Amino acid sequence: MAAMTDQVIIGLLNPGEMGATVGRCLTAAGHTVLWASDGRSEATARRAAAAGLTDARTARRLADQAEIILSICPPHAALDVAWAVHGFTGLYLDANAIAPGTAREVAQLISSNGGSYVDGGIIGPPPVAPGTTRLYLSGEHSDKIKDLFTGTGLDPLITAGPATAASAVKMAYASWTKGTAAMLLAARALAQAEGVEETLLAEWALSQPHLAGQSERAAVSGATKGWRWIAEMEEIAHCMAEAGLPDGFHQAAAEIYRRCPRLPGATVNDDVLSKVLGAITG
Repeated sequence: MAAMTDQVIIGLLNPGEMGATVGRCLTAAGHTVLWASDGRSEATARRAAAAGLTDARTARRLADQAEIILSICPPHAALDVAWAVHGFTGLYLDANAIAPGTAREVAQLISSNGGSYVDGGIIGPPPVAPGTTRLYLSGEHSDKIKDLFTGTGLDPLITAGPATAASAVKMAYASWTKGTAAMLLAARALAQAEGVEETLLAEWALSQPHLAGQSERAAVSGATKGWRWIAEMEEIAHCMAEAGLPDGFHQAAAEIYRRCPRLPGATVNDDVLSKVLGAITG
């Protein structure tokens, strides 16, 4: 049962797989959640309907009606989404996989027009049950967002540190999970290019028995989600550079995902690994 909070009108930009599931957490708690169908696909409309979202038609109408706006979109679109509601004076949560520097740009855009900004970062799959997915929050008004999600399928956690600490947590976490997945694909691509892939797989079976399956799962992720991770790797590279660390690891990871074929709904049974490696080595 969700925590008892006053019911509020919330705008959600934009209900992709993650965003729609987050929106469902809020509608299940009794809140009205708006989305904007203008320019969106039929698939997005179906997700929004399944999550119980209410169509405000345009981002501007959504901003006029909502008290709180949540931005959950691919990282390359984070600034454009904020611009779409330019002038919004309520509470704006950016929960995208962006570097702290980018988060500060979004915060400046929102606050310059009288709005309030909360930084966020989601770690885990789309939240369908408590205990699987965390929403890290930072900034002055984090407690208001925490209250919305307490008791729902998305676990809110306030992060100590600067106003963009939540984005930093997301960057550090994804730098390993998605960065190493790209490196694993590159390792198999190298072995394939040199004609020693079977030998590498045999050695992995002896010394690193988890890596063959892990590389297959990385290939499926690269084919189905990699297009969204290009900008995320670039944001991590930006974050690393800002911290005085080498950014080359994640610039290379972005390039690996850029070369992955886009195969929505792919599975290991589709021999997706050979398609991914072919794209990388070709």
